[in-house]
Amino acid sequence: MKVLAVEDDPVALAVLARTLRKLGHEVVTAADGEAALDRLAAEPVRVVVSDWVMPGVDGLELCRRVRARVDADYVYFILLTGLVPSEDNQREAIEAGVDDFLNKPLQTQEIWMRLHVAERILRFATQVRQLEAFLPICGYCKKVRDDSNYWQQIESYINTRTGTDFSHSVCPDCYTQVVAPQLETLRREMAGEGEAGVPASAEAKSTATRPLPPPHVRRTH
Repeated sequence: MKVLAVEDDPVALAVLARTLRKLGHEVVTAADGEAALDRLAAEPVRVVVSDWVMPGVDGLELCRRVRARVDADYVYFILLTGLVPSEDNQREAIEAGVDDFLNKPLQTQEIWMRLHVAERILRFATQVRQLEAFLPICGYCKKVRDDSNYWQQIESYINTRTGTDFSHSVCPDCYTQVVAPQLETLRREMAGEGEAGVPASAEAKSTATRPLPPPHVRRTH
């Protein structure tokens, strides 16, 4: 995996990068939180191992900004600390989006275990995202199938998951190719004879030839 190591202490950063490479990972480095954000914007990285206490953007703020990115792949965030975190600090870190903790000085076995878990979780996250991107849809009625194998109108499916409302009308192409021929057929039928061979009334003929209003918009959900 490609791992971003973030540490403001040059010696600690060199030790961290060497340990990660020894475990077989590709490593990119950053000396502070701002530099780490620039790295993440420039290249795809799925794991961040960051020191907690840094000047400027510290580890928690870096994690918050990583979590705030829109439409980005999930990043597994491991926080490094030289102190035993208190219950309040742990709660704050979890709320910021931290996935795991590592104590300094680093133990190779410990970081290997954390990264092994990170790799498995990221693989599952990728599979879930791919499944969510695949939307089964009926080729006839255009209903879609949800996770419970229940078929429903696509408007209901999207509304349930996003809260999006829909309005229904007729596009110009469908009006020309579908609606207009149907209206013309209806006019001819109304202008002709009824089932009993009795000519349609003048009123019906007048109604049939009267221009129809444009299709209305119907709001759903």
